[in-house]
Amino acid sequence: MKLLTKLTLFITLSKLAIVVLFVSFLPSMVSYVAFQFTNSSLREQKAKVMRVIDKNGIDYYFQGDSSYGSYTMLKEEYISLVRSDAAPLQDTIETSQRVVENDTINYRVLIHSFNYAQKRYTLEIGKTTASIGQYNNLLQRFTFYVLIGLIVLTIMVDLLYTNYLIRPLRVIIKTKLLNTKFPFKEHFVPIKTSTSDFQYLDNALVALMQQIKQAFDKEREFTSNASHELLTPISILQTKMENLMISSDISEEMQESISGMMKTLSRLRKIVQSLLFISRIENDQFVKKGEIKVIPLMAEMMEELGHRMESKNIGFSMQVSEKIILRDLNHDLVFQLLYNLVNNAIRYNREGGEILISDEYLPGAHYTLFIKDTGIGIPAGEVSTIFDRFKKSALDREEGYGLGLYIVKTIAGHYGLTIEVQSEPGNGTIFSIIFPQELVVVL
Repeated sequence: MKLLTKLTLFITLSKLAIVVLFVSFLPSMVSYVAFQFTNSSLREQKAKVMRVIDKNGIDYYFQGDSSYGSYTMLKEEYISLVRSDAAPLQDTIETSQRVVENDTINYRVLIHSFNYAQKRYTLEIGKTTASIGQYNNLLQRFTFYVLIGLIVLTIMVDLLYTNYLIRPLRVIIKTKLLNTKFPFKEHFVPIKTSTSDFQYLDNALVALMQQIKQAFDKEREFTSNASHELLTPISILQTKMENLMISSDISEEMQESISGMMKTLSRLRKIVQSLLFISRIENDQFVKKGEIKVIPLMAEMMEELGHRMESKNIGFSMQVSEKIILRDLNHDLVFQLLYNLVNNAIRYNREGGEILISDEYLPGAHYTLFIKDTGIGIPAGEVSTIFDRFKKSALDREEGYGLGLYIVKTIAGHYGLTIEVQSEPGNGTIFSIIFPQELVVVL
């Protein structure tokens, strides 16, 4: 999962958790706020009544009666003032029931006792609990909508800022990892960022890639130089041995020894030529590119390998479309790739076996060539290593140098091809060469 996806999930889930917690506590919070507001309102009304009494006297309310009571038309609020024999107490606010015109109603009541003109009085001011909570639902909905709006806004801001912060990381991944083909040829430009962590990561990757390139260039240069230097003495040795072979004054036993030496020298020459060929591929010396028709290429290859098939009585069939053309590829490299795979199919095939070359084109996706044989197959434990340099199969009964499939791998990597292998010991092997859509033309 990408870092941006993880951060997006974290930001979204954390905000949702806040919403869930807030909604869970919202009713109790709104109720608490409503009651606190009511308590404050009751205290203000009490203070107003006491100011009136201080200014106009208590008879302003009693008007000759022994008590005073008043309530609104809907009985939502009431005020009561009576004489009391109880000692003055601290103000209390409670929720209790009162009977108003034979109706029992729940009120939030403030009770205040005071002395006036050496007499004791009790003042009650109440408000129905129903009227207190009548706006709770509306207030909860309003608060919830505001919260959702703020959450959405903060998520958008967080995502935009997070995207801005990790943009240098995406640039590093794109320029240094995804779109970079080995061996590295381009000059790497440092990314522009004020985040020191990303600067350190970018510099470390550039330094590492430069070290890899330097090491690869040294190895490639050594392989190329060594191959060139070895070919000359090998050619000289071969010439001298050939001259010895035609000499009339050596014994038959000596001729056999020289023949064995020449075979060994020939194998050495082929190894050196293969290493030199690999070096030329890695140094981009096969720069010429063009269009390649598959069927003529196969015919050209069979001219060189036909005698080997005949010697082992191997049947050959081909089911390849004539409408496919491969473009932007070097003819010699593609020929060598297919030559090595078919040569392997002959080498590890059984007497009287079969080789089938077929293809498949998926429009808009890729083109695949299949090389199928009925040979000895590859053990499951060796399939993942057969493309390694100097790797020979445990089932190899013939001379091999472990470079044929490495050359195939090098050519495939040079053009971005994919090689897949399916094999079962005793039942043969299928090599699949997958060409990307951009290298394929359909007539």
